[in-house]
Amino acid sequence: MPRHSQDVVIIGAGVVGAACAYYAGRAGLTVAVVDRGPVAGGTTGAGEGNLLVSDKGAGAELDLALWSAGLWRELAEVLPERIEYEAKGGLVVAPDETTLKALRTFADGQRAAGVHAVEVGAGELRELEPHLAPGPAGGFHYPQDSQVQPAQAAARLLAASGAEVYLGEEVTGFLLERGAVRGVRTGRRELRAPAVVNAAGTWGGRIAELAGVELPVLPRRGFVLVTEPLPRVVRHKVYAADYIADVASGSAALQSSAVVEGTPSGPVLIGATRERVGFDRSLSVEALRRLAVQAAALFPVLADVRVLRAYHGFRPYLPDHLPAIGADPRVPGLLHACGHEGAGIGLAPATGQLIAAALTCAETPLDPHPFRPDRFGPDGSGPDGSGTDGSGTAATR
Repeated sequence: MPRHSQDVVIIGAGVVGAACAYYAGRAGLTVAVVDRGPVAGGTTGAGEGNLLVSDKGAGAELDLALWSAGLWRELAEVLPERIEYEAKGGLVVAPDETTLKALRTFADGQRAAGVHAVEVGAGELRELEPHLAPGPAGGFHYPQDSQVQPAQAAARLLAASGAEVYLGEEVTGFLLERGAVRGVRTGRRELRAPAVVNAAGTWGGRIAELAGVELPVLPRRGFVLVTEPLPRVVRHKVYAADYIADVASGSAALQSSAVVEGTPSGPVLIGATRERVGFDRSLSVEALRRLAVQAAALFPVLADVRVLRAYHGFRPYLPDHLPAIGADPRVPGLLHACGHEGAGIGLAPATGQLIAAALTCAETPLDPHPFRPDRFGPDGSGPDGSGTDGSGTAATR
């Protein structure tokens, strides 16, 4: 069996793994990336490309998102080919005064963390979105929200990383020496390295098991509708305020809240649903029906528009809604970069920077402690038993 030696092996060729490879390469490390499928063949390829700060309350994840937002702006300038980066901004709509008041409190906390959140009155909403349905009490405009084409972004990051890439090769085990990771084994080869990064997305828990540790990553299914190409009838990323509660919820039941956005090529993307059904890939007619109804309620102009297709994917869910990023003290040489749920595309660059810093013992502008991979108790909860990391981060999201 062939053997190859690198400084680090990254498991996963989605956008998070690609970002880890990119920043590790920039730090001067030699990198190999291995994936059982193609580039962006998992959660990344089923994503909308959201780069959001608007849906995150003050805390560790928002700090990570703000750092990442700046990195995405830099990447849009330096990557050799287009990633369809669009600084479109987000618009969160409140249906009534009670919800608007809650949004004000939410936005106050975000502003203290560095988010630019601008309250928009009922009369101003249609200036930002002329086709928005009348009736909402108001909302908030988030100029820092943006978007990329996720599969393109992953491919360009990976190509620019200088990594050796092995696709269609499933990792079947870890190479261990005296309890420390020294590489991985696939059906075709051994990839040796003193460090291995688990960036396997929804499969991150299973990869962790191969190394002998537990990481409670679960799949959370979501659907997206794609309309026929249209003129730019939706200018921003627009969503109802209840989307924020759905993101923070740990419920396994079907949840849906309209997230509507136009794309440079014309089709309108309509999300978002969430449900924990394992890796069940069957079509949920109810999920699609809810999305269509909610989108038409926000934008009546969409009521008679044809939906060309629907697709779905699985978000890598962790119980406290924070990703696992960094070295795992339980197994020397093992690092994790997974569990970002629906925010992985937005958080990928900062995650890559944290991993590169962990590999090179470099300083970072962000405290990585809230993302430590060993923070979960035996039942999958946080160290305080509450399902959060003890900082209240998840409760405010």
